[in-house]
Amino acid sequence: MVKIPAAWIDDVCTVTVTFTDEEAYIPMEESPWVHWKEKDQYFSAEVGDRLSNSSVQLYLLHPLPLGEDLELNWGTYHLPVYSGRIVRTKWFEKNYADADRELGAIYRPTSTMFSVWAPTAHSVKLHLGETIMTMSRKEKGTWQLEVNGDWHGTPYEYEVEISGHIHKTTDPYAKALLPNSTKSVVLDPSQAKPASRHPRPRLDKLQDAIIYELHVRDATSDKASGVKHKGKFLGLAEADTTSEKGLSTGISYIKELGCTHVQLLPVNDFARVDELHPDESYNWGYDPLHFQVPEGSYSSSPDDPAARIKECKEMVQAFHQHKIGVILDVVFNHVFDLESSSFEKLVPGYYFRYHEDGTPSNGTGVGNDFASERTMARKFILETIDYWMREYEVDGFRFDLMGVIDIETMNLIQRHCEKESVFLLGEGWNLPTALPDELKSTSFNSDRMPGIRFFNDQFRDTLKGSLFDTKDTGYVNGGGKHIEKLPNLISASALEEFGAPFVSEADQTINYVECHDNHTLWDRLILTNPLMDESDRKKVHQLATGLTLLSQGVPFLHAGQEWFRSKGGDENSYISGDKVNQLNWRIRDKENHYIDFVKQLIALRKKYPVFRMSSKAEIRKRLHILEEPHTVFGYTLLGDGEDFAIFVNPVNQTFDIHLPSPGSWQLAVTNDHSRKQEQRELKGEFTFIRPYELAVWKKPLWVQI
Repeated sequence: MVKIPAAWIDDVCTVTVTFTDEEAYIPMEESPWVHWKEKDQYFSAEVGDRLSNSSVQLYLLHPLPLGEDLELNWGTYHLPVYSGRIVRTKWFEKNYADADRELGAIYRPTSTMFSVWAPTAHSVKLHLGETIMTMSRKEKGTWQLEVNGDWHGTPYEYEVEISGHIHKTTDPYAKALLPNSTKSVVLDPSQAKPASRHPRPRLDKLQDAIIYELHVRDATSDKASGVKHKGKFLGLAEADTTSEKGLSTGISYIKELGCTHVQLLPVNDFARVDELHPDESYNWGYDPLHFQVPEGSYSSSPDDPAARIKECKEMVQAFHQHKIGVILDVVFNHVFDLESSSFEKLVPGYYFRYHEDGTPSNGTGVGNDFASERTMARKFILETIDYWMREYEVDGFRFDLMGVIDIETMNLIQRHCEKESVFLLGEGWNLPTALPDELKSTSFNSDRMPGIRFFNDQFRDTLKGSLFDTKDTGYVNGGGKHIEKLPNLISASALEEFGAPFVSEADQTINYVECHDNHTLWDRLILTNPLMDESDRKKVHQLATGLTLLSQGVPFLHAGQEWFRSKGGDENSYISGDKVNQLNWRIRDKENHYIDFVKQLIALRKKYPVFRMSSKAEIRKRLHILEEPHTVFGYTLLGDGEDFAIFVNPVNQTFDIHLPSPGSWQLAVTNDHSRKQEQRELKGEFTFIRPYELAVWKKPLWVQI
């Protein structure tokens, strides 16, 4: 809030008077009073503490009304009285939060009700098409106006007079927009229905999920993708597309790979891409503008407000038709720009966190932290989640910088989603936001958030090295470094006997070694192992991907990871363009043999429940660590119909290994192609493991009668 010569209501009965002149004369000996002009009512005040040469506090016996025309009369001064920090008090929440009212443009064929929460505004006008209408203030500061007629497709915005300024703003609850978010648009939902609907794909339990992270534009923008609507929602909806060599691409490829869910980088409206000329810029989507409207640059007709909605829904339905769930990456921790956001324009100082000195909290690193703990901010998040579940039928949400969101909000989201078995996961990092640690949705508070999963950065860093040191190595690229931590990783990072737990329950870890952020695994291996032969480096890469898929917990793959995706060493490609970010389907053709290895691991995981146990008790019963030579890591999984022995060798040396029991063992999966051709079955309990090999042995169990 920019301070001008004015009086600011900062607490229930506290007003702070500020002057622009640092040496301003302040009439400390005179009695101030506040005049409520509309009702010709007066409030006497007492002079309190002098905060500086140009500011002083006044105290009143009764709270002042908000959003009214108030004037402070003090000596020769006649200053306007505006709402300041009062909006961040419990008193304001109790008296003005309007949590039960439906907000936005509520469409009906015969009329539309416009409803916007702006309790500190002096007036609000609706600009509907070419018409300007005054809205009526209701209780708790919600402004409403019902306009007769069918207004579907009509642009609208609000003109708000607040704190002495008049400005226009879009509706944070907008369901449709003009290109580049210039105005909100009234939407008849029936005009944006998908052409067909398919039931949500169901899993017996969410622990069975295998997640594939994807950016809408990256997936199909490559010329070799074989997709017609490149870089669009409709491009991902196209089935049976092929590469130049006739191999599957797009949605058909993802189905063939075997993943149960795609996790899409943000698809809601975001900044920094011109929706009418999208090829001129690029963005991952972490600059959110409007949270309930799909991004226009992904639409084939961005100038048609209903088109992006319908096409986004058709993309979701296409995935459902292929039995693939859709998880949306949602960014409720911040907005693109605090000052220009509709939240700040409607209720200045309310929707964001601030430090005691009045400066915005910046745990997100982008200049603002959304105050999820406040009633109306929480209401917006919950209703946005409900809207995407109901209207777009999505299957999950991944929360960007989830540690910035408060625990109560996340648990309320979980309760909203549990009936539909919607998958919830997020980044539980502890960031320096103005929220006490005990209220943050971080991994160390996982015991207070059952049903919510956390990205396991310990898994990532143990396998390939610390994220914050690009030359650091881990188990797979450091000759077995950190082998002592592997029992913790492969057991869901939840068992105390294997080290400090990362999460409290076995069904709360998301295991990964690569995502959209930072270097791809392949680019990281080039940095840490520059002299390694490329074929060996590919095997090392397979060790990390293989452990991700074979460990307890939910595995997470970054699109193209299975074919050694590279971004040319770009560590932060959020605006780097298609050349760097797009999936290169020619490499998919080239590396098809390596893709088969990942397919086999996914198929193995999906077939045998012992690879996806959901309780610590079951893991303790069935998982046992094996003693193997040097830096070879081995463990066994005891199933109901078969036992498995998994071995990983991170060095350039062959070792003899001892299987957990004698019998007839089958080599189920290996990344050593020559080994796969030579040896498929072993009778006994002794074998070997080759350099940089990951091998899964299976022994069927026969019951003797």
